[in-house]
Parts: sequence; C-alpha cells; structure tokens
Amino acid sequence: MLLFSLAIICGLAILMWSAEKFIEGSAALADHFGMPSLLIGMLVVGFGTSAPEIAVSVLASLEGNPDLALGNAYGSNITNIALVLGLTALISPIVVESGILRKELPILAAIAAVSALQLSDGELSMIDALLLLALFCCMLGWTFVVGLRKKRDALSEEIEQDLQERCMPLRKSLLLVGSGLVLLIASSRMLVWGAVGIADMLGVSNLVIGLTVVAIGTSLPELVTSIIAARKGQHDIALGNVLGSNMFNLLIVVGVAGVIHPFPVNPEVFTRDLPVMGLLTISLFLFGFGFRGPGTGRINRLEGAVLLSVYIAYLSYLVVTAF
Repeated sequence: MLLFSLAIICGLAILMWSAEKFIEGSAALADHFGMPSLLIGMLVVGFGTSAPEIAVSVLASLEGNPDLALGNAYGSNITNIALVLGLTALISPIVVESGILRKELPILAAIAAVSALQLSDGELSMIDALLLLALFCCMLGWTFVVGLRKKRDALSEEIEQDLQERCMPLRKSLLLVGSGLVLLIASSRMLVWGAVGIADMLGVSNLVIGLTVVAIGTSLPELVTSIIAARKGQHDIALGNVLGSNMFNLLIVVGVAGVIHPFPVNPEVFTRDLPVMGLLTISLFLFGFGFRGPGTGRINRLEGAVLLSVYIAYLSYLVVTAF
C-alpha cells in the first residue's frame, strides 16, 4: 500500500510540474513560429492542459484498464467545472468577455450530449470512438479557421500579455517541450500503476479511482492555471483553459481510449457520472453565456460556491458508495 501511495504522490507531483513546463514551452514555441495568439490560447493551451489526461488514459487503455481511462476523462470534466471554476470564482469572479468562449460554451454542451447518446447502449464501440475523433478533427479545423481570421479578441489580448511575461528563447522552449513530454509519460505510468494497485487492495473499482484520485490529479494544471489567470484579471484564459480541456477530454481522450480498447461501459457511468457532468456543463453555459445582460457573462462567487458544493456532494457520494 505504501509503495502504491508513493507512486501516486510522486506521479502526480511530476505530472503537474511537467504539464506546466510542457504548456509554457509549447506556447512559446508556437509564438516563435508566428502562430496567432488567439490560436495559441484556443489550441495549444487547451491541448497542453489536457496532456495529463491523454497520457494517463492512453496508458490505462493499453494496459487493459478502460474504466480508469473513462473515469479519468469524465471525472476530469466534472472536476474542471465544479472544483476548478468553482474555487476560481470564489477567489475572483470570472467575467466572460471573449466572443470565442461564448461560442465554445454551446459546443461543449453539444459534445456532452453526443457522449451521453453514445453510451446509452452500454458500450463505447470502435465506431463511437472514431466518431469522437472525427468530431475532434472538425473542431480542430474550426479552431484554425477562427484563430487565423479573428484579429482582436479579449482572449487573444490576455494570451499576448501572458506570452510577453514568459518570453523565452527558442532553444529553451524546445527543451521544455521535449523534457515535459518525456516526464508526462513517465509520471503517467507511475500514476496508473499506483492507482490500479490501490484499487485492487481496497476493493474499489478502477472507475471510481479514475473519477476521484486520478481525475483530481490530472486536473491540477487546470486548477493552477485558472487561479493564477483569474488573480491577474485574465478571466478569459481561466475559463478558456477549462473549456478547451473539457472538449479535448470528451473527444480525444475518450476517443483514443476507445480506439485502443473498445469496452462495455459500467451502468453507473450513464446513471450517475454523465448526468452530473451534463448538469454542470449546462450550469456553466447558463452562468457564462451572459443571458443576464448584453456583452458579457459572469460566474460570481455565489455561483462558484454552488459549483464547489456540487463537487463536494458528488465526491462524498462516490466515497461513501465505494466501500
């Protein structure tokens, strides 16, 4: 038990550090090659913050633990909205000014609906997984078109400010990308091994471990990024970080896991986890879209407290019913 616990703790610590360096290096590298700042914010940062989930889920699927991979993806989405944005809004209310983010909110809700429809038959088939990857490619194409066409936006201005603060030479950015990727893979292997070992010893399902320990751990980069961005007044980065990560999780993380190992889905995913994820996604859409006034949306402290309370209740339910 001690060895498995140390593997989880060390794996999460290295995972969090390597993900941060991977994001910094990737964003700086994209900037060196002239990628528009809006595209860096929508694509590079979103992919970078999902890198831990992707690495963990791929390794879990390759080792025959698809429940861990699925729990990691859906659990991370629940954690990102309820814990990350809830805690961030409590610290500093999130104002949504970017028109791009307000377009991404309904897209995320639609992707969540597709995910629920796919799992309604009790399995994630190869066709389901390929459809998710096809949708990811479509989203990638839309991101490139919008990122290249859009001249100025609140999100692009915040990304430009962040890039200026973290300016680095090309050699250093390449080093951070390479070392960050290697450490991501190594730490993910440690985390999966420790998580599966703990689950076996405690008699808890891999799904629950994925929804809790692994999901919280792989969402730490989003938590740190969003809190720092919100405290600096970069609210669109704080929200865009979560939206991009959640779309990546639903499409590429679940899609790749399903292609590697199509699998039957635990009924509890459809009756418990998907409804919670769907409710939180709809809540985020209602809070952030800006129905209460023209121009902007806002996630205030009260709404942040509601999101955080939902997460505590959900986590408590998982823990109580797991034993």
